[in-house]
Amino acid sequence: MPVLLNRPHAARRAARYFVEQFSGRSLYAVKANPSPALLKLLYSEGITHFDVASIEEVRLVRNILPAAVLCFMHPIKSEAVISEAYHEHGVRVFSLDSMDELEKIERATGHAEDLTLCVRLKVASEFSQISLASKFGIDVDESTELLMRTRQTAEIMGICFHVGSQAMTPLAYVHALERVRTAIVEASVTVDIVDVGGGFPSIYPDMSPPSLNHYFSAIHRTFEDLPISYSAELWCEPGRALAAEYNSLIVKVEQRRGNELYINDGAYGTLFDAAHIGWRFPVQLIGSGSDPATTEYSFYGPTCDDMDHMAGPFILPENVKTGDYIEIGMLGAYGSAMRTKFNGYGSIDDYDVSDEPMASVYVGDNLDRTDRENVVSFPRV
Repeated sequence: MPVLLNRPHAARRAARYFVEQFSGRSLYAVKANPSPALLKLLYSEGITHFDVASIEEVRLVRNILPAAVLCFMHPIKSEAVISEAYHEHGVRVFSLDSMDELEKIERATGHAEDLTLCVRLKVASEFSQISLASKFGIDVDESTELLMRTRQTAEIMGICFHVGSQAMTPLAYVHALERVRTAIVEASVTVDIVDVGGGFPSIYPDMSPPSLNHYFSAIHRTFEDLPISYSAELWCEPGRALAAEYNSLIVKVEQRRGNELYINDGAYGTLFDAAHIGWRFPVQLIGSGSDPATTEYSFYGPTCDDMDHMAGPFILPENVKTGDYIEIGMLGAYGSAMRTKFNGYGSIDDYDVSDEPMASVYVGDNLDRTDRENVVSFPRV
């Protein structure tokens, strides 16, 4: 069976970086990787707030970390789920993007007076590798009434957004924060929290984003210029950036047919993103005697489904053969979280290791890679 390698030191390093360098509060987006070991590790390094997007995640984190602050940031929830989260698990932070959701929260919590409510704005995902612009968020032009009503209900009110996954420039956040500015001005409301969401990038083949400190600087400077209270808090919700370097995967080549490698994990397992959205992960052949010449490969997973295909291309030595082992890196975000038991597969062993991940935004030159955009403000129009 495939083997998952855990790198606790890499996740600790990522957590410390956000806690020390981001000038606000960092919430871990649990959906990226809900591993109990990872949740405990992040909490021990100062990530005390968690972005939970389902009642199952609420129950999981509350059971593992009784003192953690849970923030239910899915904008559409059932009244039963809201009620359980509030009354049984102590959740006080909720997001919403419609009047209907606000009314559900009011009813389900018994019109509670201790709520922190974050209105989600719709913003563009044009600078990100995976868009999150179409499903949630209220248009800024339509947000005034909702912001005013939410302000009446909430003890603490915030505005949140999500620029998409793997944002490749700080400009994504600057643009979004300017949308926040417009919404605040038009609604004339006092905002206590600005939550810039997730989207902070990791390194993958053909994806070398600017260093995270440039993102943090651009966000902080734009936030400081918003028409908000001096005591307003800045939040973010990293998922990929905290979890990506935590895992890699060892797979076995069961057969080679030309440049197609049949391996023992795939689209219904840890490699969901590689198959369904064409994500290219770094790879390396394990063992000595590799041919220095390389070629492009695609992978087929172990199930009987033609969709169990990872097109890549994945660059490996030309002499890969049946029985070889390949390490696939940067799978800590969404990899193990997406595994299924389809076709009887899905079992996996895991081990903690101490070597470095195949790529890292937290070491060496990557700590301060030149930001070609280096945008720290955006002209008002």
